[in-house]
Amino acid sequence: MKIFKYKLKRFKIIEQIAMVFFIAVVIPMSISGFIINNINQQAVRHQLKESAILVASMVSDEIDFFLETSETTLAQIADSVEHLPSQKLKNKFIKDIAIRYPNCENISIVHNQKQLENMADNAHADDKLLLSTQMQDGSFLVIIYTANNWDRQLFKSLENDNRQIYVVDKNNHLIATHNFTPEAFKQTLDILPKEKIEDAPVFIGDEKNRPVVYLHRTNPDLTVIVNTTENITKYTIIENRIKIILSVLVAILSMMLLIGFYIYYLYINIRQLFKAVIALSKGNYQRQIRLLTTSFTPYEIVFLANEFNNMASEIHKSYVQLQKNNVELKQLNEFRSNLLDTVSHELRTPLTSIQGYTSRLMRQDIVIDEETKQKSLRIIKEQSERLKRLIDDLLTIPDIEGLRLNTVKDNIWLNEVLEQAELLLCKRDGREIIVKLPTDFPQVVGDKGRLEQVFVNLFENAIKYAYPETPIYVDIIQKENKAVITVKNKCDKIPEKKLKTLFEKFVRLDDEMTRTTRGTGLGLFIVKGLVEAMAGSIKLSSDDEFGFCATITLNIANEGE
Repeated sequence: MKIFKYKLKRFKIIEQIAMVFFIAVVIPMSISGFIINNINQQAVRHQLKESAILVASMVSDEIDFFLETSETTLAQIADSVEHLPSQKLKNKFIKDIAIRYPNCENISIVHNQKQLENMADNAHADDKLLLSTQMQDGSFLVIIYTANNWDRQLFKSLENDNRQIYVVDKNNHLIATHNFTPEAFKQTLDILPKEKIEDAPVFIGDEKNRPVVYLHRTNPDLTVIVNTTENITKYTIIENRIKIILSVLVAILSMMLLIGFYIYYLYINIRQLFKAVIALSKGNYQRQIRLLTTSFTPYEIVFLANEFNNMASEIHKSYVQLQKNNVELKQLNEFRSNLLDTVSHELRTPLTSIQGYTSRLMRQDIVIDEETKQKSLRIIKEQSERLKRLIDDLLTIPDIEGLRLNTVKDNIWLNEVLEQAELLLCKRDGREIIVKLPTDFPQVVGDKGRLEQVFVNLFENAIKYAYPETPIYVDIIQKENKAVITVKNKCDKIPEKKLKTLFEKFVRLDDEMTRTTRGTGLGLFIVKGLVEAMAGSIKLSSDDEFGFCATITLNIANEGE
């Protein structure tokens, strides 16, 4: 049976922020917009209903006011007509009133009820308003208003209202209208009930967003109908809905834009952290985080970057120190190997000589003459002194490297030092050491024993590599308050690259494979350390005439000391 394992994908931080933004912002704002839209729609529906009722009531009040005014005017005209003595004067008066009263289409006297009813039917057929009052002689004074005047009087305050308003009589004949359209009027009459509720506004129809209200009056028998048109619905509901949706979308887009810029800005800095961590993991300990810092940069990221940079700097320092320690360990290992090689190579010869000649002198089975004994003892002494100098050199190295070399600063004569150094030489190979020292040369400041060790090492180096049967030259001059001592020989010119390394430990002119002379490779290293410990300096040079030239500078002693 196979078991399928689904591994959840680890989203990047930009993807996670986008998901959080969608869940925490887009969805709630969309739901809020939907709720606000519904609440707004309910409020607009209620507003449309209330305004429809208000318009119906206003039109009804206008009808009452118009009728009361017209009835008062009609009563006054009738009273004036009754007081006129002759019919001729009455007709003339009525004619003058009709001229001065432009709202009337016709003012006349009807003598019986039947004529009045016929005139009323004709007026209704022409959608005109007819008002009448009975006079004392049984006749009726009748006023017929023009249709335009009737509409103008009723809907004066509703000129800017887009609703359709109809005033009909008991037979649903249209008496007055506002924003009339035949099709809408027919649809409205189709939903108007036959049995009407009196003196109270009533809603009819089944469209929620387009309320239709009628108000039936009993005196006179008229019905006011207010129809909310589609344009009003579109303006009040649909456009408001669009505005709400657009507002939500604009808010979301604005937030997305603002958050997008912030996220991009934040992502750049986080990316810098990410790259720095990768660089550090690959061994680049010098990598530093460079943030795009403004007032919007979070404190935590700035703190993290600073701490990371400090950590990287410490790691880099530790790494550099570790490399330095590794180099030192490598050098120490090389020093140990060279030391072992030197000890095994350089100590073996004198020890073998001492052991051999000592064994010969101790033999009892042969007779050794006095000359042979003296020769053997001299060789044993020379090899012992050689062995002692080698041990002294080896013991001097730690003091030189640790800057712990102790020297005595005395006023010494160079001629004495040079003579003693010549006596301490183990092997001169018949070389002559030519010293040019002025007889009145002053004393120098230094340690006599250490300075003898310096010249012994220099003489040995010069003798080992000089051409056969050539002397060693020692020139001494004074420059100001300095003594300049030059030890040189004639040999092959030393390459500049090799010359720079001769003051290092275990460095020889001939390498291990081509070694032709004895030596530890420590002589010049010890010389440099001893000279500098006596506040002097030494430098090496080489040319075609003198292949090896060591120049030592020492301080001249003050005359009063």
